[in-house]
Amino acid sequence: MRNEFTAIIERDGEWLSPYWPRILGANGQGKTEAECMENLTDAIVLILEDR
Repeated sequence: MRNEFTAIIERDGEWLSPYWPRILGANGQGKTEAECMENLTDAIVLILEDR
C-alpha cells in the first residue's frame, strides 16, 4: 500500500522542519529536503502504528 500526503516545510537557518498538520506531533528535521521528509515519514509511521 502506498499513501501520499502533503507536508509543510519551514526553514530555520540550515535546518528544514517539515510537518503534517493532519496528525498532531508529526514532524521531522533535516539539512536536506530528502532527509527531513524521510524523518517525517518515519514519525508518521510510528504515530499511526501506535494508534
